[in-house]
Amino acid sequence: MRLPQTEGSVLLEWIDNNDHMNLAYYVLLFDLATDTIYDALGIGQAYRAATGNSTFTAEAHTIYERELLVGERVRITSHLLGADAKRLHYFHEMFHAEQGHRVAAQELLALHIDLRVRRTTAFAPELLERIQLVVRARAGESLPEGVGRRIAMPVARRS
Repeated sequence: MRLPQTEGSVLLEWIDNNDHMNLAYYVLLFDLATDTIYDALGIGQAYRAATGNSTFTAEAHTIYERELLVGERVRITSHLLGADAKRLHYFHEMFHAEQGHRVAAQELLALHIDLRVRRTTAFAPELLERIQLVVRARAGESLPEGVGRRIAMPVARRS
């Protein structure tokens, strides 16, 4: 199973003082992509309503590569990289819809949560198996550029 793509357009109210899309709206578009893939995985809003379980993002790393201007369209491709009993590791890539270049990427780690007690809980075994099928479907593919990247200043060389 391939995860569905998400599309969107840069709205005028998303433009900041630098005349490009503000960083918060990259995150908003990535969040909409997360909703799309969660629905495809069977862990979206309907799952939450039926089970009382949901997911919380525990960590996110966003990489801004190119600016976006008002009216430009984007396409987000998502990759499910890993899943265990209580966690999901996924990566979004945002591309300029017309020109095709990558404009941003986001790596996330989410926790499966029982909302009644607000604690992590294991996915049901059959659900975890279905989710892991998606992970295995991309086995052998190279990881998208930026997976596992960390923030750090270059180390100055001593002379």
